[in-house]
Amino acid sequence: MIDARGARALERAVDELAMHAEQADHRPAVQTIAGDVTDAWHREALVTAAGGRIDLLVNNASMLGPSPQPELARYPRDELERVYAVNLHAPFALTQLALPLIPAGGRVINVTSDAALEAYAGWGGYGSSKAALDQLTAILALEHPELHVYSVDPGDMRTQMHQEAFPGEDISDRPPPEQSVPGLLELIEGELPSGRYRAAELIEVSVSPG
Repeated sequence: MIDARGARALERAVDELAMHAEQADHRPAVQTIAGDVTDAWHREALVTAAGGRIDLLVNNASMLGPSPQPELARYPRDELERVYAVNLHAPFALTQLALPLIPAGGRVINVTSDAALEAYAGWGGYGSSKAALDQLTAILALEHPELHVYSVDPGDMRTQMHQEAFPGEDISDRPPPEQSVPGLLELIEGELPSGRYRAAELIEVSVSPG
C-alpha cells in the first residue's frame, strides 16, 4: 500500500512496483491511495486498506518549508506549523493508528535527515522537525521492544526537495534516491536492533581485487 500527494506520479510508480510484488488474497499486488498524510481521513483510509495487519510502516513524507530557506528570525510561523504537520504530526498520528495492527517483529521506519543532528543555517524548521521525529522514534522503540523501530537518514539525494533547498544550484553531483535502497532493505529484511541508522553505513561495499 503506497500513497503520495501526486496521483499521476503514484500511477507511474505502480506498474514498476507491481513487477516486484506478489499478489495475495486476490488483491492487486500494489494498491495506492492518493492524498495528503496530514489529512486524518487519508491516514484512516491507508490503515483500513492495509487489511487488518501491517508488517511494515514507512513514514517517508517530508516538507522542506520555504525556499529559499529563511533564517529563524524571519521564519513565517504558519510555514513552520505546516512543516511540523507534515514531518512530525502526520507520521506520529499514522503510527498511532497502525500500532494495534503491527504484530511482534513488525517494523516502523521513520525517514530522518542529518539536519536533525547538525545545525545548518536556514534549516531551522526542517531540521528541528526531524530532530523531534528522531526523539519520538527512539522513545517508541523503548515502549515497544517487541517491534523493530528505526529512524534512517538516507543521505543527500538528487530529489526535487533537495533542489528546492538549493535553488539555482546544480545538484547533479548528488546520488540518485535509489542508491540508498540497499541500506533501507537492511532495515526491512534484516534483524538490526531498533535505533537510528545512516543508509550509507548499512550498505556493504565490496571491492574486487586487481
